[in-house]
Amino acid sequence: MFARAIRRQALTKPQLRSTRAFATHSVPSPRVSRSSAAKLTASFLLGFGFSTYADASRDPERVPTPLSKLVTSYVVYSMCSIPGLVDASPSLLSFCTSVPVLRQITEAFVRATFFSHFVGGDTAHACLPLIRQLRAENKGALFAYSVEVDEHEAAGGARSSRDPAHKLIVQEMIRSIDVAADFEDSQALAADASPGSGRRTWVAIKLSALLPNPAALFNLSKYLASRHAHDPILFPGCPHIDDLSILRSTEPSTGSPLTAQDLADLRELHSDLTRICNRAKERNVRLIIDAEYSWYQPALDSISLELMREFNKTAPPVSHWLPRLLSRPAQPSPPPLIYVTFQAYLRRTPEYLAQSLRDASTHNYSLGVKLVRGAYHEQEARPDSPALLLANTASWPPVFTNKADTDKCYNAAAAELVRAVANTDGRGPNVGVLFGSHNAESCAKVLDALVGAGLATREEDGVIKVDDTAAEHVTLAQLYGMSDSLTDHLAASTRTRAPFVIKYVPYGALSDVMPYLSRRAIENKSVLGNGNAASERKQAFDAIWVHIFGK
Repeated sequence: MFARAIRRQALTKPQLRSTRAFATHSVPSPRVSRSSAAKLTASFLLGFGFSTYADASRDPERVPTPLSKLVTSYVVYSMCSIPGLVDASPSLLSFCTSVPVLRQITEAFVRATFFSHFVGGDTAHACLPLIRQLRAENKGALFAYSVEVDEHEAAGGARSSRDPAHKLIVQEMIRSIDVAADFEDSQALAADASPGSGRRTWVAIKLSALLPNPAALFNLSKYLASRHAHDPILFPGCPHIDDLSILRSTEPSTGSPLTAQDLADLRELHSDLTRICNRAKERNVRLIIDAEYSWYQPALDSISLELMREFNKTAPPVSHWLPRLLSRPAQPSPPPLIYVTFQAYLRRTPEYLAQSLRDASTHNYSLGVKLVRGAYHEQEARPDSPALLLANTASWPPVFTNKADTDKCYNAAAAELVRAVANTDGRGPNVGVLFGSHNAESCAKVLDALVGAGLATREEDGVIKVDDTAAEHVTLAQLYGMSDSLTDHLAASTRTRAPFVIKYVPYGALSDVMPYLSRRAIENKSVLGNGNAASERKQAFDAIWVHIFGK
């Protein structure tokens, strides 16, 4: 719906002003009653969005999209809309990059198209021009060194060699934290602002890349799934506080799927993660732990829980009357340092979220949540999925088979999380949320929920003004290279001191991010369904036509 609305208006509606101008410019409009609030937000997002590809010359403050980028977008969206080609892309890339000469041709083509469109650069430093451009447009960034294991490794297969590559990735995580922190420090200095707030350059971590052999995560998940077999929550279940006690053993117990080498690797991973988190804490950079395949999730959840309990620790709750007694205003809690990913397509998500909120409240730590729909549905639902080795019959498949159920789960979780951020009765935990979504309706629901919870107000021009404290705890995000029109409009339709919308910006050497690009193409196939790919292609084509012929 959003894409169709954008297509209709891309070249006919006057463009909104740039984000900076929008922050100070109001368009007089009639007051809107509270009963029509939800409809207003939806129509504002769905009906008045502006296209990335539209003729930017109509707005002198907006930099025109280069012709080369328009052509690249057209090629990428055209290829992503061919299901057979997308499905075959991993095999095609594997074959083409294994043949001399053809490999160089393939890599040059991928770099000029998919890499250019979906990846920020080869290194974190190489992404800085993009990060500066995003900030000028009032958008933040989430750095993601996108080194992923291939499907053989994800299924528990060993890597080709036990080299120190994972240690280089650990160093890269620390380097990306420093690059993000240095950029934010420079922004605070330029704006003469406090260096502790409004920092919107974060770092994502993919745990499977930090191990010499990702099979250790699979084996730990297998061990935990067996240990939690009688839990009422569907696979991948929920973590327990003592899950990682096994790491204190030097030798695995009889019958355990874990080997002595697995235990050594996992202890090393825990040590490296502690080092990474300490650096992030020192530099005030938030860390987002990405979700992966469900057969890794029991291990990832247990590790993430331990990190949150350590690095998101908050002071014990104080009676609400004490600040008033001391004539001192209550200080808002800082946002979490560590965020974990909740995937709405997993059937366990409602129960997992409820338990996580309870655990954070009971044990006095901030719950950091990145809420997404999920990116591995095709692999999760296959009859040969490795999850079959871990899940019981009642838990199969671990994902919803109907997209409508995933959408319902996402929107319900989003509403619950906004209520948790508001924490009106003062009894809940401190919560920070990154809502990752390319769905305009879900984004509209989040904005409506913020207004309904008193965390934001709707201005007369329809813009959503988010409370400063709430803006430190709630953020919207889309992937770089996807749904740019939605991102642009969200940035323009919200008013905050710091960017309220961020882009997930992957980076890495071309050879390292090939698995990511394959997955991105597959995910695009679902995101760009229902005519959306045709809409994106048409917008790009129309903009190319205007760029060349001027009408």
